[in-house]
Amino acid sequence: MRILGKIILFGALGLFILIAVFDIWGFMTLGTITPAKDASIDSDANRVVMVFGATGSVGDGLLKAAIEDPQVEKVYVITRRESSRINQGVASGKVEMRLHQDFTDFSSLADVLPRVNTVLWGLGTSSLNVDDATYTWIHVDFPVAFVKQWLAARTDPPMSFHYVVGMGTDPEGDAHWAREKGRAELELAALAQGSGLRTFSYRSAYVRPTSEQSNALHYFGEAMLKPGFLVITGKELGGAMLEISARSDELANGTLIDNADSIAYARAYQQRMR
Repeated sequence: MRILGKIILFGALGLFILIAVFDIWGFMTLGTITPAKDASIDSDANRVVMVFGATGSVGDGLLKAAIEDPQVEKVYVITRRESSRINQGVASGKVEMRLHQDFTDFSSLADVLPRVNTVLWGLGTSSLNVDDATYTWIHVDFPVAFVKQWLAARTDPPMSFHYVVGMGTDPEGDAHWAREKGRAELELAALAQGSGLRTFSYRSAYVRPTSEQSNALHYFGEAMLKPGFLVITGKELGGAMLEISARSDELANGTLIDNADSIAYARAYQQRMR
């Protein structure tokens, strides 16, 4: 029992040291963008929002942010299945759910794509769950196919596409997932170049689920990672996206947003909403 106790103690100590190292690294290196003070806000920029991945832990937060934003008049949720938040939004009249199966063909959305201003893309899966080819299909082919069809339907600003790629994304990285998400960033920005669309990639760290989906372990992780700007809630991330959309002249197409940047824009959004 003494040996087991020591193993647990040293394991906990090692984990604490590891988290502390990550926090120090995050505090020292993250945060490259400062939201402009007295920024010009386009009240039409988020009038019609489309959300992908709304049944996931990240996407649920993005959807919650869109539903609660008073400047968002309509939210289209593109999904394979329902969720309690989607159903509540539909009941309120603000959300329209479109059940969708083929995420390389969006011709069924032709009636709404010309109206959409902002897309919050939280659709994805862990590289541990699928093989490399399937991972590429989901994280590169899906968003690229959507942006191509969106631009075929509309090129007039304000338009913005917000893609959650995660910390570690790198088109020249060693891991397949990092390279493919990095390739998606570049392809999406290239597609938008010269159009009215701006694309943004969110290299987020730990995204805590909404309060309705969080438990004590989620909140513990949040407390441990907060000093290094390594955590943001899904709803806050959605708010950051909506804020960046509304600041339609502030950030260029293809801008990479790290977790500290997202926190800064989330705070600016919260201040503007007060």
